[in-house]
Amino acid sequence: MSSVNGTPIWADLGTSDPAASREFYTNLFGWTAEADPDPQFGGYTTLLKDGKRVAALGPLNSPEQPVVWSTYFGSDDLDGTGKAVEAAGGSVVVPPMAIRDLGRMAFFADPSGAVFGAWEPGTHTGFELTEADGSYCWTELSTTDPAGARAFYPAVFGWATHDNPMAGGGTYTEFKAGGKSLAGLMDGPDGPPAPPHWLVHFAVVDVDGATGRAQGLGAATIVPPTDFPGGRFSILADPQGAAFALVWMDEAPSAHA
Repeated sequence: MSSVNGTPIWADLGTSDPAASREFYTNLFGWTAEADPDPQFGGYTTLLKDGKRVAALGPLNSPEQPVVWSTYFGSDDLDGTGKAVEAAGGSVVVPPMAIRDLGRMAFFADPSGAVFGAWEPGTHTGFELTEADGSYCWTELSTTDPAGARAFYPAVFGWATHDNPMAGGGTYTEFKAGGKSLAGLMDGPDGPPAPPHWLVHFAVVDVDGATGRAQGLGAATIVPPTDFPGGRFSILADPQGAAFALVWMDEAPSAHA
């Protein structure tokens, strides 16, 4: 199998109300849902678009856990990734653990506190559909320490960086591997409006229409539909409070060289 190291490989939602979240997202994106029958996984539910895996959702492990969409990056060696995280100044939030024969997972935090998942695939190889309407498309880091992030993530995953000056000030950084854009980092003169976090983006063909549909299903608007060079996006919070973005790009991120 080719290397998956550092590639966005999966996204899932930890939610305070799995039934309500399932209803919201299946109606928003036209997903279908398949709950894991094993009771030890608490109803962890795979979400599918046209029969292909696009994401998942599950209950919170504790009341203190935030309702959030998590980005998972692939790892060829999860234990080695954990060591690289700590060597670069990050921390282990959830140590590596096996999930049946599906793979191994862990959660880490970068030095600013942004939490991300890592997945070493077994039989579950992650997304089966991306960059199509109603599927994962992009993930973006908002952080209080952009310079630190530009050092940390390449040290952990071997990413290259490409900086793009923004017209309004600040820099947009693309994290890249093998010539392909994998993730982004936004920084600007006012800093991020929320604690450091990774924001999952889902592709839609009509950002305005999908935003209106989400609002009708109970979502709150954080950023209304807005143009950016090469596309249009909005940021929403679902009825349980998890933030996510809707985006249309004129060219798929994986095509960016």
